[in-house]
Amino acid sequence: QVQLVESGGGVVRPGGSLRLSCSASGRTFSNYPMGWFRQAPGKEREFVATTRWIGGGAYSKHYRNSAKGRFTISRDGDKNTVSLQMNSLIPEDTAVYFCVASNTRGLIVSELPKTGNYDYWGQGAQVTVSS
Repeated sequence: QVQLVESGGGVVRPGGSLRLSCSASGRTFSNYPMGWFRQAPGKEREFVATTRWIGGGAYSKHYRNSAKGRFTISRDGDKNTVSLQMNSLIPEDTAVYFCVASNTRGLIVSELPKTGNYDYWGQGAQVTVSS
């Protein structure tokens, strides 16, 4: 049974930092997309960042516009993990953050931000940015 388990959420003041980590078990995702989505109260789930295998142990990284320059996604294919370093957090980043993984190795870039292309979801980690 595949499981994605997030850790590292919490409460932080505006301008602060948090790091989310996700560990996958049950199968290996080293050659498949893994990333993060989030859902704020009363809103739909939205794409945050993801990684796509490009060969040779390397991954391309993709971000929503509001995360560029503030968030950094990292991936360890050998350890089956994905992390999200979030800096310069703002109240609008408050949400439940979900680790995700896809069964489709060949997703093109335009398909990466779509919730329907991810087959496995973690239980979610709460991130609250508040003064």
